[in-house]
Amino acid sequence: MREYSPDLTPAWKRPKPVPEVAAEPDLVVEVAGTDFCGAVVGCEAGTVTLEDRFGKRRVFPLEPRGFLLDGAVVTLVRPSRAPAAPARTASGSLAVPGARARVARAGRIYVEGRHDAELVERVWGDDLRIEGVVVEYLSGIDDLPAIVAEFGPAPDARLGVLVDHLVPGSKESRLAAQVSAVPDVLVVGHPYVDVWQAVKPSALGIPAWPVVPPGQDWKTGVCRALGWPENTGAAWQHVLSRVTSYRDLEPTLLGRVEELIDFVTAPA
Repeated sequence: MREYSPDLTPAWKRPKPVPEVAAEPDLVVEVAGTDFCGAVVGCEAGTVTLEDRFGKRRVFPLEPRGFLLDGAVVTLVRPSRAPAAPARTASGSLAVPGARARVARAGRIYVEGRHDAELVERVWGDDLRIEGVVVEYLSGIDDLPAIVAEFGPAPDARLGVLVDHLVPGSKESRLAAQVSAVPDVLVVGHPYVDVWQAVKPSALGIPAWPVVPPGQDWKTGVCRALGWPENTGAAWQHVLSRVTSYRDLEPTLLGRVEELIDFVTAPA
């Protein structure tokens, strides 16, 4: 007895088989019949989520012959195991495994003190190395105009400055105003007396940062109010240890640091 295929379509009319490819994270494909191209960021039963280079995400059905890989038609299939989400840096950026640090740019980001620099490194360190941006601390900004003049900003060597307590009427705001008009310089700041306050109280398990009366050293006053030993260096290390990602920082600091990074890395 002869066996017949259930598909009675003549063989010469049947579409050629195409390879099946697992929709693994970061696989870059083009959606057949469209101009959308993106990397796989998620895969559920019957659908795949792609993210394009602008960060836009769209969901597509896992249809046969529905995608192009390196220009060839393929059928995406769900991986044998659920794909893990792409790794992220502490700042929330997509991680680049194995990426080497870029040669340092001529541009710089200056911050007021060592604690500011350590906090920026904690959250944005991976991003800064990939972009080749060096962060330096100044031990205060009383000489900011002279510091800016000595640096010599230029279109290919921009200078960004992060200032604490940049609020109307403060000493910091007056100093910032003296250099804000200098070409290729961007001065931004946050409203906190000290960068410690940019760490969310919830990250430390406290309801709020204490209010320290005028005339007292702010950091020492915080230690007293919270019952910590009056060792501000040790207290800062405790605060810093509770910061694991951008989620532990206040948005007012996040936005300013991102603004500075964009400024010093923009094309000349």
